[in-house]
Amino acid sequence: MTQSTPGSTTPPGWYPDPSDPRLVRWWDGHAWTAHQAPLQAPQQVQYQPVFKAPRTPISEQTPVYNPFIWAITLLPLVSVLFMLTWLPEFRVITTRQGVTTLDPFSIYTPGYFLLMASSLVIYGLSVFFAYLDHQRLARSGVVRPFHWAWTFLNSAVYVIGRSVIVNKVAPKRGLLPVWITIAVFVISMVVAGIWTSTMMQTMVSSFGSSLTT
Repeated sequence: MTQSTPGSTTPPGWYPDPSDPRLVRWWDGHAWTAHQAPLQAPQQVQYQPVFKAPRTPISEQTPVYNPFIWAITLLPLVSVLFMLTWLPEFRVITTRQGVTTLDPFSIYTPGYFLLMASSLVIYGLSVFFAYLDHQRLARSGVVRPFHWAWTFLNSAVYVIGRSVIVNKVAPKRGLLPVWITIAVFVISMVVAGIWTSTMMQTMVSSFGSSLTT
């Protein structure tokens, strides 16, 4: 509707001004009037954020550690101990083409299968202990403790997340498992490096001895 049209059936009302789209003009049912008003922007929908209950600080007398979190933190050391029981018996074989090489099946000793089995058991225990630790924190008054299911990804993820949240509700407390986790990781890397170096020397010695005989 851009002009007055004789016999128009458009009812009176505010309509977009044909001379300025930023305004609206009053149509009296027969013709445009001089009355104008600014065009109102469509009302925007405001989204309310999901409400989350604040984490209330817990009492200084409330313990933040329990046997479950210590078990989760120290269990990786068990894998290191089982790794030390794995002593591959490097054997040298000669193929049909006359090529001398190491037998790839020589690494599959009882210690290897014990290490693999212990890793699975430790993984399952870490998840179970994380669930128990989560329940213990909830009963102690910690609001929304770090979820135990993160342990499926890695036990260290749970230890770090759990410690951060506990430290929020219990300032100056709750971070000790993180430092112990770092220490366990360093110890594991050092022992694994020494073990790998020893095994490489044994492998090279076995291969060299076979070539000289």
